[in-house]
Amino acid sequence: MNVRIISLLLTLQATFLYAQQINQTVRGRILDQDSQMPLIGATVVVLDSNPLIGAVTDVNGDFRLNSVPIGRVTLKITFIGYEDRIIPNLLVGAAKEEVLNISLIESISTLEEITVNANKQKGEVLNEMAIVSAHTFSVEETQRYAGSFDDPARMVSAFAGVNGNTEGNNDIIVRGNSPKGILWRLEGIAIPNPNHFAGEGSTGGPINALSSKMLSNSDFFTGAFAPEYGDATSGVFDMKLKAGNNEQREYTASISTLGLDMTAEGPFKKGGKGSYIANYRYSALDLLDKAGIVDFGGVPRYQDLSFKIQLPVSGKHNFALFGLGGMSSIDTEDKDEEDEDRIIGKFNGENKLGVLGISHTFQVNDDMYIKSSIAGTGSESIFNYDIPNNLEEFYTIETGKISKSSVIASSAFNYKLNSKHKVETGIILTRLNYNLRSDEFNFERDLLENQLSEKGNSNTYQAFASWKYRMSEEFTMISGLHYIHFALNKNYSLEPRLAVQWQFDEKQSFNAGVGLHSKLEPVSTYLAKRYDNDGGYTQPNKDLEITKAAHFVIGYDRQIANNTHVKIETYYQYLYDVPVENGPSSFSLLNQTEGYTTRQLVNEGYGKNYGVEITVERYLHKGLYYMGTLSLFRSLYTPMDGIERKSAFDNNYVANLIGGKEFNVGAPSKNKVFFINTKIALIGGKRYSPIDLEKSIEAGDEVTDEVEPFSKKGDDIFRTDLSIGLRRNRKRTTSELKFDVQNIFNNQTVVSEEYVHATGSISKGRQLGMLPTISYKISF
Repeated sequence: MNVRIISLLLTLQATFLYAQQINQTVRGRILDQDSQMPLIGATVVVLDSNPLIGAVTDVNGDFRLNSVPIGRVTLKITFIGYEDRIIPNLLVGAAKEEVLNISLIESISTLEEITVNANKQKGEVLNEMAIVSAHTFSVEETQRYAGSFDDPARMVSAFAGVNGNTEGNNDIIVRGNSPKGILWRLEGIAIPNPNHFAGEGSTGGPINALSSKMLSNSDFFTGAFAPEYGDATSGVFDMKLKAGNNEQREYTASISTLGLDMTAEGPFKKGGKGSYIANYRYSALDLLDKAGIVDFGGVPRYQDLSFKIQLPVSGKHNFALFGLGGMSSIDTEDKDEEDEDRIIGKFNGENKLGVLGISHTFQVNDDMYIKSSIAGTGSESIFNYDIPNNLEEFYTIETGKISKSSVIASSAFNYKLNSKHKVETGIILTRLNYNLRSDEFNFERDLLENQLSEKGNSNTYQAFASWKYRMSEEFTMISGLHYIHFALNKNYSLEPRLAVQWQFDEKQSFNAGVGLHSKLEPVSTYLAKRYDNDGGYTQPNKDLEITKAAHFVIGYDRQIANNTHVKIETYYQYLYDVPVENGPSSFSLLNQTEGYTTRQLVNEGYGKNYGVEITVERYLHKGLYYMGTLSLFRSLYTPMDGIERKSAFDNNYVANLIGGKEFNVGAPSKNKVFFINTKIALIGGKRYSPIDLEKSIEAGDEVTDEVEPFSKKGDDIFRTDLSIGLRRNRKRTTSELKFDVQNIFNNQTVVSEEYVHATGSISKGRQLGMLPTISYKISF
């Protein structure tokens, strides 16, 4: 009864004094981090509010702050026996309620011993089993960072150790590894590449198929992953979908030069606990092309749909249905650089992506819960590329259709023994079905040759176990195992992992991690055909073993001001059992970003990546934020000939500076905020292999220098992105107008070379030039 009275008094006080301005509701649930049980009687207050705005959680762990002024606010959550938590710079708008799920960590000290509370700031990782090389990000950051275009994959390129693709794709290159080593997860399920126009075996693309408006806070990992993550050697993108508002219907619509975007969320019925949220997007250029407003070759056409339905059944059972679907296509013509009227290539491509899943969380008791999921995923890529012969007649040099689908079932058991110990165990079963066809032109034999023609299925089995041990308030250790088995060729990997964190005073912490990791190749690599001189073929790579990597990480973090910290991490990665070409060759799959090869491979290659990363970050405070990162690294590989060489991703250094400022403009009653954000990046020149033009002309196909591969290095890549905009709150609506420009100075550094069959010449690939976008968004 006392809890209810205190909560009512706080709410009435705030409602009376803020009745004359635009207010919004902030509500949510407070949970125990390890057991996910609601915490009854936790206090939630808005810091620096005068008079104090606050509430106390009820028997379901729910709280409600009814009269929070719009703008940036900071919440503080306290509960007896638990560490305090700070939620800084929460953006409260007039159009939408803020609905939060907040977890607290139980203190391991007795009540008499508690003298200092740890205030958890922005940057805390959602996965409590991950304490090394981990970053968390919010949807608001994804939308705020200049040049990200609301794409989380582009946003994380600002993190230390991460390098993006400079030619336009959102490939994620982590610590000198190929982007093929990335694992994408959605709602705890491994999903296909979630990008439009994606190639076989790739993990990036020009446009992400998942709108950032659908995302809740999510995690990104760059090394020494937690035991639950398998089939990844470079990075893990663990995305969470937000739950829709279960009390009122809310909408967001936006239009930009990239496309139309519409989001709707709300309850199924008034007073019910269930909710939905859905988003649909459509390419703006396709609409303009169909209306006859624009007319140029290569109009990208895409559309996507994503949704999540939350269905709490009781206090112990919660179901969620989620999905993601996307379609994209493009028909483009390549023009001669010296004669724009001459067509030297025609490409047609179509891509489809689908994910549909259901998850169930069962709260066994106050200390145990089980989360299980089953999902179906699928992807399809259809492609055709034609070039002209000497008579300017076009013929096909590459065509195919790659179709894959999977059924994935997973279950994880979580048990909080006490405030010091938590264990988690789980299994993941994947049934892969594939239908692969790909033909490429053999210039030596002068014919279109089939390289893939397979239809079948295979299974992958994964299991993991984690143990979190908090020796004290300051020291945490996480250990565990991950196991993966690939049934197609009966290969497996057993991977021990260990991480520790030592908070040796209020401002400083040390962490370290070590672990083994592995990554399967795309199924097309195992099943590709290699032809002999008589026209017969073999599948030489069907029994390839799994590529493995040992990660070692040491880090130090120091808070140098209330909202500013410095973080340093150094790492070493040793890659082994790497597929390389059998024989005296320099070829290694470590340098590939997508596709497959018909070369005969053996697991005799090695690689190593090592470097140091420095981050200086000021969290958003009083409208100002900035982050500077510097990554110094080497990326080397050793193929079958035993010579250690620089890899394709050995850029040596990446430096980023991002920042922004928000200004209140006009009369306070207008509720207008002008914002400006920028990102400045300096990236070491991209490496590529020299092309032997004479041999290429003689062979009719590109021939590179395989004795000195990746020995050419382009100039350093410099890019400045800028976004400016105006956000305005009116009663029950929030609108935003934003102008966002990538590469504002239009730098176009050479980053690659390609042999052009039609002209017998070398074409230079360049850094993507200036790309401006303008958008308008309204929420109501």
